[in-house]
Amino acid sequence: MFSNLFSLKPTDAVDEIDEKQAMAALMVRIAKSDDDYAITECEQIEAILSVLYSLSPAEAAKLRNQAETLEANAPDTVRFTRAIKDAVPYQGRFEVVRALWQVVLADGERDHEEDALMRLLASLLGVNDRDSAIARQRA
Repeated sequence: MFSNLFSLKPTDAVDEIDEKQAMAALMVRIAKSDDDYAITECEQIEAILSVLYSLSPAEAAKLRNQAETLEANAPDTVRFTRAIKDAVPYQGRFEVVRALWQVVLADGERDHEEDALMRLLASLLGVNDRDSAIARQRA
């Protein structure tokens, strides 16, 4: 019985995500990090997804909804940042960090949890502190 438990391989959809899903999930995660997932943040996520991936408002809303499920089921953040880092060159990752800052700033408040998660995300995406600060200013 126990050998079966240890031999099980996770088969959830989180294991195989693309850059678009990872980006949406990271935005949802940063928006939820302050325990206040505001409608302004949802709208900002959908607006960013629409621009980044040329999606209609309905398609962006659907992707955000899927990302909420992905984010809720993901045990860590690394799988999302790895999917982006593997698919996107540095300048594109800088733009990812800028987009994440736009979500953080969407509700008009910066929280300690958001700042801490942004430092982690920028690091995992391979974006240095200086460039993250520039991305924040541009957001």
